[in-house]
Amino acid sequence: MQIPFTPLVVVLLAVVAQAVFAAGLLWLAPANRLPNRFLALLMLAIALWLLDGFFRVSGIYGQNANWYFAPIYYSFAFGPLLYFYVRSLINHDFRFRARHLWHFLPVLLQAALYWGLRLQPYATRYWFWEQVHRPYTYRVEFIGTWLSLTLYLGLSLQLLRHYQRWLPDNFSEVSKLRLQWLRVLLVLVAVVSVQWLAEVVLREFFDKYYQYDYSTEVLGVVVFLIGVVGLRQADMQAVRFVPEEAETAPAAAPLEDLSAGSRPGIAVAESVAVAATPPAADVAVVARIRKALEEDQLYLNPTLTLAELSAHTGLAPRLISFTVNNGFGQSFNDVVNGYRVAEVKRRLATSDAQRLTLLGIAFESGFNSKTTFNRIFKQFTGVAPRDYRVTPK
Repeated sequence: MQIPFTPLVVVLLAVVAQAVFAAGLLWLAPANRLPNRFLALLMLAIALWLLDGFFRVSGIYGQNANWYFAPIYYSFAFGPLLYFYVRSLINHDFRFRARHLWHFLPVLLQAALYWGLRLQPYATRYWFWEQVHRPYTYRVEFIGTWLSLTLYLGLSLQLLRHYQRWLPDNFSEVSKLRLQWLRVLLVLVAVVSVQWLAEVVLREFFDKYYQYDYSTEVLGVVVFLIGVVGLRQADMQAVRFVPEEAETAPAAAPLEDLSAGSRPGIAVAESVAVAATPPAADVAVVARIRKALEEDQLYLNPTLTLAELSAHTGLAPRLISFTVNNGFGQSFNDVVNGYRVAEVKRRLATSDAQRLTLLGIAFESGFNSKTTFNRIFKQFTGVAPRDYRVTPK
């Protein structure tokens, strides 16, 4: 068998090899164990799909028709694996249960079809290709994969968007947890979905096969990105985002019972007015949070989380979140970083400015990276740290 090593053939072979190697590393990685295994399976599924493209462009199918219907097609798994990767990555407590298996029913049927055909003689496979696969099941597989991928991509983007809104209310340091690279990955998957739709239209309405087929190349870029960046993802062990349990404000204190002489109409109107007004933050709770931050200086912990502040104060996380948002008028992230910036400014006005570098002061004030410090300091002061001027005391 002769394989022409054209640039496309070489690139496809290299991407498939890189994907298999990176999938093995992800499967064995100790951090983010469950999400990394979903990601490893996704890489393998895409790599096998790319292997079909390699067989096609390298002429293997043309030289040996027996390679047709090799059991390497698991495209119905692309969408569910991507979704469960995102879901398990942003919630360390997530566990894959039997009730989740229905998401993978289409890919199980897809696998059963190809493995069953692989056990049949060539004549049977050829008949199936001519009479069933080309006119029917090929369309079901290709269009069904596009529908599945698009659906689960939408769910993943929605989940990631809600997570990124939730993050500042629960973590004081979010630079490594924002998953910006994952957003880029999902955008690339969206490009694959658009290209896939274009191929569906061209094949169904213009009978053009493989003339404008670029989804293989874009999938190669996706799997390469996963291999490069997926292994470098920060440990997400502290993250427990559950969208089904959206945080709500604590209930307001009950109204005093109306006296017998009260007028019902006025009472009902006043009750409606009170119900329409968000409950104010409890002054005592605000004071306890201020004490933890100002006197106990919890903001000096560079990875302070809402859960840790809750453990320190004995207050429920939901109550703290509500109080911070309504009593301080800021997110948890902004409140804590505000104290850190104030500490930097205070120390710059003392002898510390002579004893330590600016970055050293930032680290001792609760920041744990130069990039985060520069961004947060400018956000609060309007100037970069190096441009900030203060008269030492």
